[in-house]
Amino acid sequence: MKKKQDIIMNTSFFRLIKKSEKKQGLAPGTLVHIGEHKTEKTTIQVLDYNEETVEEKNINTVSECFSFKETASVTWINVNGLHELETIEAIGKHFDIHPLALEDIVHTGQRPKIEDFDGPIFIILKMLFYEESSDYIHEEQVSLVTGRNFVISFQEIPGDIFDPVRKRIHTHKARIRKRKSDYLTYALLDTIVDNYFIVLEKIGEKMEDLDNRLLEDNSRDTLQTINDLKRKVLSLRKNIWPLREVIGSLLKEDYELFEESTAFYLKDVQDHIIQLIDFIEIYREMLSGMLDTYFSNLSIKMNEVMKVLTVIATIFIPLTFIAGIYGMNFKYMPELEWKGGYFVVWGIIICVTIVMVFYLRRKKWI
Repeated sequence: MKKKQDIIMNTSFFRLIKKSEKKQGLAPGTLVHIGEHKTEKTTIQVLDYNEETVEEKNINTVSECFSFKETASVTWINVNGLHELETIEAIGKHFDIHPLALEDIVHTGQRPKIEDFDGPIFIILKMLFYEESSDYIHEEQVSLVTGRNFVISFQEIPGDIFDPVRKRIHTHKARIRKRKSDYLTYALLDTIVDNYFIVLEKIGEKMEDLDNRLLEDNSRDTLQTINDLKRKVLSLRKNIWPLREVIGSLLKEDYELFEESTAFYLKDVQDHIIQLIDFIEIYREMLSGMLDTYFSNLSIKMNEVMKVLTVIATIFIPLTFIAGIYGMNFKYMPELEWKGGYFVVWGIIICVTIVMVFYLRRKKWI
């Protein structure tokens, strides 16, 4: 199963690179979907709210969400599916999303980053899911576009970890109902970052189980498990490290859309990211230590085998010497005429063996 997962991961990676060739020679901002079609049809959900009311509905045509651009309330538009380029382009034109940002939205191999195109703030990050049944970490690109009174999230597949945010919005006295779009962006970022802890916890449980059986099990499966965990940790590191720059930019740069009061909450997200990075580095060191332990145990077992073989060979050296003497084809060997010569030789062989074993034991070599 793990070999199959590794093949899928590697195949997806090279397929993504190959699909990137489609953009060669095209003008900047040209929309080309690069990635897998993870949903059959693009769907749009709108959640519009203020301190007093909440309205949530599914959109049948993209033009239905255009009216929410100028409302006094806060609007969250969630787009599931990135392969219908006409829909993405229409949303981009109406909400003044820069063409380069739209290009990055439909290219699912982007690195987490933040861009300010003199309009809505554009953020890309990765949403991770840990699937228990297959022991596999699924990766999904999420793009957030934050305007003065709206947030548009672009996802590859429907169904996500944002349900707690929706529940908070539906709660009448929740803080999020009293705040603007910058706080909604913080809430979405915080939910994604908190989910990283769940994924990291699952990896930690796997590492703890592996550490308990590492000294007893030196099979190839153990080595494969270590390498699989290293790949998972590397994937987490690749997706989490850049987020430190994203949140840092939100805190340091003077973005008009983000109020100073929201910065306190963003600092909390930044602390969580730093904590995640610390855990990841610790996990990397632990896995490197496990790999060293694995090869050390393998070397110790090999040395034990070589030790046994060496002891056996050492005992047989004088016995082979004795047998070799009487295996020579000389015509005149007086001992061959002795009536008890055969038993005498066996007696010598047994005595030499006993002396050798006693000597090796005294030296604590066996």
